[in-house]
Amino acid sequence: MMRTWILSLLVLLSGCAHVGQPPVSTSRIAALLDDAAFPPPAARVDADGLFALSPAMRHHLNSTAFRTLLRENGQASGLLRALYDRHELALDYDSTYTGTAAETYAARKGNCLSLVIMTAAFARELGMSVRFQEVQVEETWSRDRALYLVSSHVNLVLGAGGPRGDYDTSAILTVDFVPLPPQASERVRFLDEADIVARYMNNRAAEELAQGRYTDAYWWARGALLKKPALTAALNTLGVVYERSGRSLLAEQVYRAALDQEPDSLVVMQNLAPVLAANGKGTESAALAQRLARLYPAPPYHYFDQGMRAYTAGRFAEARALFAREVARAPYNDEFHFWLGIANMQLGELGTAEKQLALARDTSVRGETRERYSAKLAHLRGIGAGTRRN
Repeated sequence: MMRTWILSLLVLLSGCAHVGQPPVSTSRIAALLDDAAFPPPAARVDADGLFALSPAMRHHLNSTAFRTLLRENGQASGLLRALYDRHELALDYDSTYTGTAAETYAARKGNCLSLVIMTAAFARELGMSVRFQEVQVEETWSRDRALYLVSSHVNLVLGAGGPRGDYDTSAILTVDFVPLPPQASERVRFLDEADIVARYMNNRAAEELAQGRYTDAYWWARGALLKKPALTAALNTLGVVYERSGRSLLAEQVYRAALDQEPDSLVVMQNLAPVLAANGKGTESAALAQRLARLYPAPPYHYFDQGMRAYTAGRFAEARALFAREVARAPYNDEFHFWLGIANMQLGELGTAEKQLALARDTSVRGETRERYSAKLAHLRGIGAGTRRN
């Protein structure tokens, strides 16, 4: 049976140092690395040009249309209109890849971190102040094949002044690329550029890992930790790399270091428990599993997994109720909406099924998944139209 790893994939930010715990030292990170076990990466691993503007970006920035938007709307609002208005450049959201500023611009799409990086690059070129901040909201969980991906949130604040200078608080604009709950802006932590660079490198590690490219994943995770040794998410990613590469003893060491940073981390504990068992430490593994059950009696995907078992057994009403519980606590998870729609379809509730499939399509952050949902929705609407004609 395929085991599912829990991977902190930083769509923007995931994992900050636990208050009261000393950060992981650079020397401890060095002791956790095993460069000799991995061949050189397929491509250079660095973030030197992360915020660099391409010639095409400079051309766009200096265009008449771009400058007109800045003049008519002010720098911050004009910049956002120039990049994201559907009548202008119309950059789109896609969670599948974390790119540099230039790569995101060229692709005309990117995930949250990519869009933050690209927007910051343009803003700095315009002489604006840029501030990155972590927003303290509940982590978002999703799945990509055999990996759970855990995402937290970073946004940026644009204002007048130099890129690292003082802020004119009367003329600032907070930029978010995903919906946030009310009062979320009141719970923030400022980040420096090194934080963003480390999170970019960890995202790249997670993306390589999801594709089964463990060597490249190792080097990206390594780079993230050398940039920010206290980044728990990068420690977790490195642990997953080791575990999938058959190095369970190293994986255990890395997960322990991550747990030292965040003692109550659901992600790290769920990864560490089976590794302890595999390493012959069954008693400690069982104790950790019991602690997990006490702290997180219904972790993310708990009701969904129960719902899938009920659905597979043909208990569609029970499955629908369980899927609905997951939708209630994770309304932006497209997978939950999709299966809630399918369960309703099995029960003959075509109108409700159509609504849920439309929500699945609209909340999906992957282009190919949106297409699949759209096809299923079109099929369902065809069934509904046929039923109405009869």
